[in-house]
Parts: sequence; C-alpha cells; structure tokens
Amino acid sequence: MNTALKNTLDQIDVLKERLQSVRPVHSEALEKIKMSFEIEYTYESNRIEGNTLTLQETALIISEGITIGGKSLREHLEVINHTQAISFIKEIVSFNIEISEYLIKQIHSLILFGINHEQAGVYRNVPVMIVGSKHIPPQPYLIVPQMEQFIFEYKQKEINNIHPVLIAAYLHDELVKIHPFIDGNGRVSRLLMNLYLLSKGYTLTILKGNNEAKLTYYTALETSHIENNNEPFNLFVATTVKQSLEEYLKIIDGNITG
Repeated sequence: MNTALKNTLDQIDVLKERLQSVRPVHSEALEKIKMSFEIEYTYESNRIEGNTLTLQETALIISEGITIGGKSLREHLEVINHTQAISFIKEIVSFNIEISEYLIKQIHSLILFGINHEQAGVYRNVPVMIVGSKHIPPQPYLIVPQMEQFIFEYKQKEINNIHPVLIAAYLHDELVKIHPFIDGNGRVSRLLMNLYLLSKGYTLTILKGNNEAKLTYYTALETSHIENNNEPFNLFVATTVKQSLEEYLKIIDGNITG
C-alpha cells in the first residue's frame, strides 16, 4: 500500500469516528441532508453515464414528480430507478442482508426497470466491448464462474479484515471488470460500493460526473483492468470517501451549531 493511500485511510478513520459521535442526532434537518446527498448521488451517477438532466431537474423529478420538457423517458426512468435502488440498498443494510449474486441482480433489475425488461437482472449472453477501454470483458460463458469467484474473494477480504473502504473499492472495480450485464454495470457497481460502505457506517460516497473527475475515474479503472494495478483506483475511491465524509460532517456541524 502506498503512502498516499495509507494516509487517506488514516484520515478516513478519524472522520468516521467523528461521524459516529454525531450519529445519534435525529432531526428533520438531518433527514433533509440525507435526502440532498441521495439526490446529488443519483444526479452524479447518472451524469457519468451520459444522462443530461441537471441537478435541479433531477431534484424536481424525485421530490415533486415533475416531468421535464425536452428530456427523454429513459432519462426520467434513470432518475426514478436510481432513487428506488438507493432506497433498496438502505433497506438491505437495515436488515443486514449479505451481498450475493442474487442481491446484485436485484439491484440491476431496479436500475433497468421500464427501460429494458428482458435484460433486467439477467447476466448478458453476448460478448461486449467497453467504449474507450482496452479491457475486453469475459465471454458470456465465463460470467457465472467469475461472479462466483468475485463473491468468494469479497468474503475472503472480510475474513482477512481488509479496510472496509478497500473492500468497497474492490466490489466496484471487479464488478465493472466482469461487466456481467448488457447495460447498467457502472450504476450497479457504484450502488454495490455504497451498499457496503453504508453497512459499515459510512455515508453515501458520490463519484462526480464532471469531465475531469470522470477521466480520473475511468483512467484508474483502466489501470486496474489492463495493468493489474488497483492502487490508483483504491486511492481514487478512498479520496472520494474522505471528501464525502468531510462534506457530510461540515453540513451536520453547521446544523448542530447553527
């Protein structure tokens, strides 16, 4: 583990302790903060995949059920479905349900609901290529054994007490590498990462969808998949977790003292 990653994980541990100290606080303001984070997360995750709805438009669809003129049905469904998926992973965390292939398929079903009924929750049966990437995902007949190995390795990391942020990064990184679905792999991977983080007491971690952040994100994934070097991606995720914790705590501190 490089120094930058270790230092970032150490800083995350300190922030996590601070978060735990204010966690018992329940208020209307805190619920609004959580809702704001969830709306931003939906907006940024969809933005990464090319959805053109703005943050304000995304908020109006979620909060008011408003239809945005000039925007496609698919873009509206991507917002609604992602919001439902966030509610689902929060429910999974509350019931302490273990991560499994079945659970991953359930998340995918929510993401593609009303968009692609036939492929929702179903592993792909055709080869795929990722636009702009040199990485070639496995052939369809390899998906099931690779997904089984993926879950096995995740459980081994838990047994070996690997830092939760690194396990979360692995869940995202490896699922994207396998690319088990025709569509929606990125969104599902980010949701799976956040499901694990929430289960370990962290906040939602929001990967930004602006051009600079997206380039860093995709480059780190490419380095992991092509060069078998996951440290840049681990550092990218850790840095984002740290930033999300800092932002969340800053808002909470303002509401507590304000």
